[in-house]
Amino acid sequence: MATKKTQVAKETATETNRVKELYVKTVVPALIKKFNYKNVNQVPKLVKITINSGLGDVKDNSKSVQLAQEELKLISGQKPILTNAKKSVANFKVREGQSVGMKVTLRGTRMYEFFDKFISIALPRVRDFRGVPTKSFDGRGNYAMGVKEQLIFPEISYDQVEKIRGFDICITTTANTDEEARELLAMLGMPFANK
Repeated sequence: MATKKTQVAKETATETNRVKELYVKTVVPALIKKFNYKNVNQVPKLVKITINSGLGDVKDNSKSVQLAQEELKLISGQKPILTNAKKSVANFKVREGQSVGMKVTLRGTRMYEFFDKFISIALPRVRDFRGVPTKSFDGRGNYAMGVKEQLIFPEISYDQVEKIRGFDICITTTANTDEEARELLAMLGMPFANK
């Protein structure tokens, strides 16, 4: 007799994410045609998405740190790890080893689910949204952007938010150039701003 856990695992294994399906069926052939790749393995793909948040003034308050961690866990679907200061800085009142931020690295199915939720639900909820900037590539095919408030994600309830926090989202791809990465993200649905 199959347990409930194995039934859920089987259902999620057969069910593919719509972004991954779009990538395999539409994006790969289009990129091969546009950039004349000789091999399917040359086609750029998403590797990981890293979400990084600084704790700022709440680093001394353990309850606020736990709330911030819980919010990031709800948004990403994965428990964030705390990042510690590497050295002491007196001007910022930071001691070596003190928790100063948190981060989550998403890969595989969770990465595709987060990307889908980010571009189809969260970004349209940004006030006066005109598209994401095209100048946020790093020269090696990776894209980074900042989010000013966590309220754009549907999992976060406005009434339960202690403080509005922002975070950085970095999308790492296997693309060699920014042009290839931009084309990949645009085909996956990233709403870039018109120049």
